[in-house]
Amino acid sequence: MKSFNIAYNLQKLEEEVGTLSPMQKILLGTDGSVTTLLENVLGCEVTVHTLSQEVVPAGETVAASLEIPLGEPVNHRIVTLNEGETEKVLLYAASDSPISRLEPSFKDDLMLADIPIGRIMKMHHIESRRELDDVRVCRAGAGVSDVLGVFRHEPLLSRRYRIITGGKPLISIRETFPYSNFTEEKRVIVEAPARIHMGLIDMNGSSGRVDGGIGLSVEDPAIVVEAKRSDGIQINCGGDDFGRMEKTVKDVIEALGVKGGAEVTLHHTYPGHIGLGSGTQLSLATARAVSELYRPLPVREIAAISGRGGTSGIGTAAFESGGFILDGGHRFGPAGEKSDFRPSSVSAGVKPAPVLFRHPFPEDWKILLAIPDIPEGANGKAEVDIFRKYCPVPVADVQALCHTILMQMLPGIIEKDLDLFGSSVNAIQDLGLKKVEHSLQSPLIRELMDALRTTDAAGIGLSSFGPTVYAVGDTGMQDSLKAAEQAMAETGGSAFLTRARNRGADIRTSAESS
Repeated sequence: MKSFNIAYNLQKLEEEVGTLSPMQKILLGTDGSVTTLLENVLGCEVTVHTLSQEVVPAGETVAASLEIPLGEPVNHRIVTLNEGETEKVLLYAASDSPISRLEPSFKDDLMLADIPIGRIMKMHHIESRRELDDVRVCRAGAGVSDVLGVFRHEPLLSRRYRIITGGKPLISIRETFPYSNFTEEKRVIVEAPARIHMGLIDMNGSSGRVDGGIGLSVEDPAIVVEAKRSDGIQINCGGDDFGRMEKTVKDVIEALGVKGGAEVTLHHTYPGHIGLGSGTQLSLATARAVSELYRPLPVREIAAISGRGGTSGIGTAAFESGGFILDGGHRFGPAGEKSDFRPSSVSAGVKPAPVLFRHPFPEDWKILLAIPDIPEGANGKAEVDIFRKYCPVPVADVQALCHTILMQMLPGIIEKDLDLFGSSVNAIQDLGLKKVEHSLQSPLIRELMDALRTTDAAGIGLSSFGPTVYAVGDTGMQDSLKAAEQAMAETGGSAFLTRARNRGADIRTSAESS
């Protein structure tokens, strides 16, 4: 096998994920026992806990690594390495061993006991060497994130090596641990949820208030931001997000009045201007992570610092508490907070709207998100022009919208009446500014929504200015998923099922001992 250049690969890894601590580099590059290494560093016993173990046919990757025929039986073992006293999970490992190469006594210890592989090898006086062949960054996913106690989209550091004995591979092992573990400084990691913006309520203003919004926090997609202290300000991300993050960090540092800066890394995100609120969530996640390094601030305060929530309060409330949210807008008129119609992007200095109603959304209701690969929704000057051109909307639309929300949408959520809730979602698509938003969409959006109406989805709507379309149902929603994919077949796009998120952004702090 070709020699593996660990120094070069660690350098490439740092370009992708950020600076690695000395301990992380040692764990990724060692050719000795990781269990012994951890015990020496942490000064405690490291125990093994077996999560699963089964004999399975070798797939292509395993067969190639172990140099065995495809389909040959292998022992597939998944374990965690834990701190002895606290049982805190330090590392996740999956190993594969060809049954044909295992001596009976070795096989018994491997398959029947929670013993580190290195110790088993030593107990049986097996001379071997470790051959490293891969280091990489991966994402936790739902299962591994629960085991390691990290966020689903948080980066993990992973390595694969083979234990060679008698000139043949005896075991292939993949070891994984969070990038935030085994570090030399405090790190703050924030995971912020996306939100569906169902609509603005009052874009007439004759009541003396304006805006108001209804929306819903969802589990996917999500944003993950990490921050640590530094002398200056360093932003690790690419594209259009760089400027937003840099400005947010500067604003928070200035507002806190502290000496120092922050290194902030964007680990996971989703596109902007598709109707799912990535701009607000990125700004709030960045501000929250930086403030936690020095002095924690309330969510509404960091929203004001980062200039979010000046029209709709849904994004801020989704970050704060999740669930279904209704906000009360802003005072309107010469003496009000706002005297004209404008989006949040040009409403700096206007505080986030008060939340009038927040309620857990039924988690057994499935939510489909369909995101066509077409030009992004209105933003910037185009969005400002739309507000100026089409507002105020007819007061009759506002009254009908309020009636639908009060007597259908809210009771539907509280009583878990999907048909009632779905009918309200369908009704509000033809009212107020939402009706305008639909009129400005590509014909594909109309075709996509028409296709979804033929399925078992109870309610179908456009999120914000689109192009994301959402649908709500309580069945498998596979027909809706298939219909969305077929409708977007020519232009491309993505469709997936998620569910409501009835909590706000998650925050986790890690240090070297974690």
